[in-house]
Amino acid sequence: MRLMKHTLSAAALMAAPFAGFAADSEDPIVIPIHNWSSQIIMSNVVGQIFESMGNSVEFVTTDSQAVYESVRLGDVTLELEVWEGAFGKSFNAAMEKGGIVDVGNHDAVTREDWWYPMWTKEACPGLPDWKALNDCAALFATAETGDKGRYLDGPVDWLKHASEKVEALEMDFVVINAGSAAALWAEIGAAEQDKRPVVVFNWTPNFAEAVWPGEFVNFPEWEEGCDKDPSKGPNPDLPHDCGNPASGYLKKAAWEGMEAKWPDAYEVLTQISFTNPQIAEMAKLVDIDELEPEEAAAQWLEENPDVWQGWLDGTGAS
Repeated sequence: MRLMKHTLSAAALMAAPFAGFAADSEDPIVIPIHNWSSQIIMSNVVGQIFESMGNSVEFVTTDSQAVYESVRLGDVTLELEVWEGAFGKSFNAAMEKGGIVDVGNHDAVTREDWWYPMWTKEACPGLPDWKALNDCAALFATAETGDKGRYLDGPVDWLKHASEKVEALEMDFVVINAGSAAALWAEIGAAEQDKRPVVVFNWTPNFAEAVWPGEFVNFPEWEEGCDKDPSKGPNPDLPHDCGNPASGYLKKAAWEGMEAKWPDAYEVLTQISFTNPQIAEMAKLVDIDELEPEEAAAQWLEENPDVWQGWLDGTGAS
């Protein structure tokens, strides 16, 4: 897998509290960067903390599914946002092979699924029921989809299996993949101008819930195995005939060698836990306030010492 190096900056803004601490190792802690804002900013926040403890940090751009194999092999050191719905399968597969450890959950609770802004419900009042959405499919039709509705899914590498869901539930929709999270926000923003009905992939926590009130579509309730076992869910012949977990986990993961090589940084990692509002706030700094990720991380650290200082209590870095 090709890794693209990024430059870490702005860490000096909060370096003073940890001045004088020795690095765990001369080798850099390698932190992956993906294609959604909260993960990028959270990675910069944690990277700046690690650097201010005396460690060097290197950011690399990685595929958000393949990253678990990279962590397992030690090519990257950790992953800060393991979303159950999007990445649970890849994470579990890496865990079964060995070399990667579960470093615990954030306080944040996640949900990822089809979503619509509230003006869409005015045009399709049976929502959030998925059958009502399907009955309204013609409202979402475009030149690209013909007489079927258009559903804008996340980037292909997020592996949301929307096409399989459409097939399993016999929905009159065509799945189109967005190139990035920014493309999803642009779709909602454009639809807002004339209150055009739109249904897109969305997730919580992120800033969007504060900007565009909306709801997730209620598909058949998730049950363990419905994404791979046809006997689970309403369609006995096909999997993916269910929604995603409504209260999914958000985990941290690390290379199993991290604890020995960077013991202080690893101990801090075990203490790190973000809440839904904190993650939404971080994403807003980039997606709405238009700060660069490094600047957003430095600002968040400066404004929230009561949060991150607690992660250091009782560790070798406190």
